[in-house]
Amino acid sequence: MENFVIYTDTACDIEKETLGKWGVGLVPLSFRFNDIDKDYNEGDMPVPEFYDKMRKGGIAKTSAVNMETFKDVFREELKRGNDVLYLAFSSGLSNTYNAGRLAAEELLEEFPDRRVIAVDTLAASAGQGLLVKIASELKADGKTIEEVARFILDNRNNMCHWFTVDDLKYLKRGGRVSATAAFVGGMLNIKPVLHVDNEGKLINMHKVRGRKASFKEIVARYEALAQDKEGRVFISHGDCFEDAEEMARLLREKGAKVELITYIGTVIGAHAGPGTIAVFFLGSEK
Repeated sequence: MENFVIYTDTACDIEKETLGKWGVGLVPLSFRFNDIDKDYNEGDMPVPEFYDKMRKGGIAKTSAVNMETFKDVFREELKRGNDVLYLAFSSGLSNTYNAGRLAAEELLEEFPDRRVIAVDTLAASAGQGLLVKIASELKADGKTIEEVARFILDNRNNMCHWFTVDDLKYLKRGGRVSATAAFVGGMLNIKPVLHVDNEGKLINMHKVRGRKASFKEIVARYEALAQDKEGRVFISHGDCFEDAEEMARLLREKGAKVELITYIGTVIGAHAGPGTIAVFFLGSEK
């Protein structure tokens, strides 16, 4: 059996310990708060503390990953005789994939007999995480590095991302909605339902009034799009576990197998904010 390892980055919103059980390595992405002159990696600050700071007015910002970080991590695997498959955060939302791809290209000059493949998942949060989980299962089944990479490329635009946010101000900061839309939306209790499109970019799809209505709309998207109405679902949340459990209950009523509920980590959470609920599954289209 060929030796290869799968890596991803912390935008996948899967805990490091869980990734370890899947046999997947992790490249850390960093963030900082505007009032603290320090860069944090995922795990340096408990996620509940991160969201507590945001609720108290802290502004979190993510930092572009350094290509050298990827090179350092991947080089150690190549020295051990392992090839590397890196499943990256969407290029439509971040430059992370390009940093990993350039690192892979440079390392192949150092290690011409090895392989380093960087794949743009066009996914984020636990949608990226679900693709990583599937890749780890394919590897365990004996698939080659090329076969696993090809499967992810062929299926990445079937990974559905549907989510809603509790407060539009965080999307406003990231330029996803206008200041006027955020103000009016807050006054009228408007909750957007968003998804990630085939270019891996965030798209505002629906506007509904109230939290419950946004949940119903996401469940309706699952019913309309899921390849397997009894298929696996991952849910991520911005420090609102009870809401995530309610979403899981609604989906299970439709036959879904909710396999994992996880925190939205600091990288995605910096842009989506507390109270975000996201649902991920394989669908007929993204």
